[in-house]
Amino acid sequence: MSRDIKVRQVRHDVKALDRGLTAAEHMKRGFVRVKDQTGQMQAENQGSSESVAYAQDQISRTAESLAYHGGRQLIRTGEQFGRIGKDRISRGARSMKNDGSLQKPVQRQTANGRSIVQQSVKTRKRNTQTVKSLQKTASSIKNGSAKSVKAGGRTLKTAAHSTRAAGKTAARTARTAQAAARASAVAARRTAQAARASARATVTAMKVTAKAAMTAVKSVVAAGKALIGAISAGGWIAVVILIIVLLLGAAIILIGNNSESQTPVSEEVETYDPLIRQYANEHGIGDYVELIKAVMMQESGGQGTDPMQASECGYNTRYPNTPNGITDPEYSINVGIQNLAACLQEADVESPLDLEHIKLALQGYNYGNGYISWAKENYGGYSAANASEFSDMMVAQLGWSSYGDKEYVAHVLRYYPYRALIGMGGSSDLVEVAMAQEGYIGGEMFWRWYGFDTYQPWCACFVSWCADQCGYIDAGVIPRFSLCSAGVEWFREKGRFMDSSYIPTPGDLIFFDWENDGSINHVGIVVSVENGFINTIEGNSSNKVQRGRYAAGDSTIYGYGVVTY
Repeated sequence: MSRDIKVRQVRHDVKALDRGLTAAEHMKRGFVRVKDQTGQMQAENQGSSESVAYAQDQISRTAESLAYHGGRQLIRTGEQFGRIGKDRISRGARSMKNDGSLQKPVQRQTANGRSIVQQSVKTRKRNTQTVKSLQKTASSIKNGSAKSVKAGGRTLKTAAHSTRAAGKTAARTARTAQAAARASAVAARRTAQAARASARATVTAMKVTAKAAMTAVKSVVAAGKALIGAISAGGWIAVVILIIVLLLGAAIILIGNNSESQTPVSEEVETYDPLIRQYANEHGIGDYVELIKAVMMQESGGQGTDPMQASECGYNTRYPNTPNGITDPEYSINVGIQNLAACLQEADVESPLDLEHIKLALQGYNYGNGYISWAKENYGGYSAANASEFSDMMVAQLGWSSYGDKEYVAHVLRYYPYRALIGMGGSSDLVEVAMAQEGYIGGEMFWRWYGFDTYQPWCACFVSWCADQCGYIDAGVIPRFSLCSAGVEWFREKGRFMDSSYIPTPGDLIFFDWENDGSINHVGIVVSVENGFINTIEGNSSNKVQRGRYAAGDSTIYGYGVVTY
């Protein structure tokens, strides 16, 4: 029985060997599991640097645990095999001693027919091989684990680097998106501002168009009175011509062509409309409401306590006859309209469409009634030139630095809607448009109108702009030009260029050659010719719009463009 027990011990030894193999297999599976977990953690935590650090820490701890527990398992297994081998050797030695055959061992058969000694030797060999195999396996596992850990660390480092790079790229993308959003917001605000400006411009244009329509109706009503008078006189041909002119003029206003030549009066002036109509009817000029508004607009824009600036006229008997002496707006309107009615009567104005006589009345409103009688006696009526002459004469007589507004007529008529209906006509139209700009500095309005984006010498642009305001460019009366030489060439081709010996008329263009070298340097508009001198209005003269005066035949005068109005 004891031998049978020994046989069972052999089987027990085999079972011990199996546990060793099982431990090695367990370590292999553990390694594979750790490796798989490492890859899984890498995939799950790739986007976060904190997760990467966590994964690295877990791998390091798992590797240390594996090495520690694997090593302990190998030691335990080795010690167990050593004890088993030593025990068997001791038992074999005792057995042989008891049999007296130490030198020559007796072959005892086990239940399976093999010698115990032989089986012990084989078992030791197998145990030795198993131990070596386990050692190799452990070494392989250790090396593999280390390599895996290193590879995992490199992978995680690469992932961390990629994550940081991706984070930086995302940050840059976010900053770009924010900048784009800010730019879009700015663009949206600008678009909204432009839309609001466009809306305001549209509303203004609508108001101007509505006023123009009302003006056209009023013009027809005013002309209707003239029509009734003409019918009473039996002038049927005159009636037909008048109807045609009125219809064409009204059509021009209704389609908005007056928007460039007429500036609307302010809302402040419009608020005085009831008072204006009241006193206009009271003083017998109820048909001249629009003219009264234009005068108020030029005088004050409808602001202040003396909106008609009537303090200094003789009809003011309540307040001091000093500038802004009147402190009651209604009284100012009453006195101003009374004064204008007297000027219209003295200037022989026949209707709101009688612009030639209205000009004389308007300049008289500014200078005083003395101008009207003086102009009628000396020149037969108003002209821009004699208005300037009268002002200079009064300055000399009174010893003042200035006297009145030399361009008062042009300044008032820009607000007068009837002007667009019949026009100012002839050379005086061009001259007065030009003189209304006297004192303008820099010329930007003119060279930008022509189409330049940056500063250009602008004397020719100024002349062209004035001609355009009068409709003379479209009519082919004056060319559109920015080079003085181009203007000369145009008049030459039309057979309308004269040399410096020619005596010009108001509205002709005057060209200059400062160096007498055949190069045309400058151009202006002739205002008048008086006492052997030529008076002009010029743009870009010392970089502003101002008057000039030259002796007839002056050597700097290159020639004239004769304008046929």
